[in-house]
Amino acid sequence: MNNTPISSLPKPLLRLSGGARGDKALVVLSGGQDSTTCLFWAKHHFKEVYAISFVYGQKHSSEVKLAEEICRDYGVNFRVMDISFISQLNHNALTDTTIVMDQEKPEGALPNTFVPGRNLFFLSIAAVYAREIGAFDIVTGVSQTDFSGYPDCRDSFIRSLNVTLNMAMEEQFIIHTPLMWIDKAETWKLADDLGVLDVIRHRTLTCYNGIPGDGCGHCPACKLRRAGLEQYLSTKNS
Repeated sequence: MNNTPISSLPKPLLRLSGGARGDKALVVLSGGQDSTTCLFWAKHHFKEVYAISFVYGQKHSSEVKLAEEICRDYGVNFRVMDISFISQLNHNALTDTTIVMDQEKPEGALPNTFVPGRNLFFLSIAAVYAREIGAFDIVTGVSQTDFSGYPDCRDSFIRSLNVTLNMAMEEQFIIHTPLMWIDKAETWKLADDLGVLDVIRHRTLTCYNGIPGDGCGHCPACKLRRAGLEQYLSTKNS
C-alpha cells in the first residue's frame, strides 16, 4: 500500500448551504478502472455507499458482473438498471458489433466509441434513484483529462447537469468527480493510496473488447490504462 497520508486524498465537495456533506452516497459504477476507484474513494468518505450500474447494450457488458462481485465482496448495496434503449438511438462502436472501433481519436471529431447521451441518462436515472434512497451525494468517474474528449465527461457538462437535476427535483444533489482533473497515472496512484491497486488492476474491466484486468492491450481504453499504470509504477519505484 502507498504511504500517502489519507489527508492528501481528494475531498468531497461541501454543500453551498453551509451544511456538512451527507453520510450516504450513490456511485455510478461501470465496473471499470475509473468508477471502481471512485467506489473506494466514496467508501473512504461516506458512511453508507450504494452503487448503480447500467446495461445499455454495450458489447463489454461483463463489466457489470464484475461491478456486482466487487460490491458484494466489499459490502456495497448494488443495483443494476437495463436501459438498452440507448443502443437503439444511435450507432457507435461500443454497442454496434458491425462498426470497427477507432484506434485513435479522429482529428476534429469524436471517436466512434462515444455513446451520445450515455452520461446524461446515467446521471439522471441515478439522481432519481438517489432521491429515493436518500443519497444526495452522487459520485461518477468522469475525467476531462481523458484522451477521448467526450463532451459528457467535461466539467462544464457535470456542473450544468447538477444544476438541472437540482431544479428538476427541488433537491440539493452534489455530483462528485474525484478524477475530473487527474490523468490515468494519478488515478492509479489514487487507487494505491486507497489500498486497492491490485483490486483495480485485476478485478475491473476497462477493455472495449471485454477482457478483464490488463485487457486486450490493443484497444484505446487498454492503451490508456496500461500507459497510466506504467507511468505510475515507474514513478513509484524510482
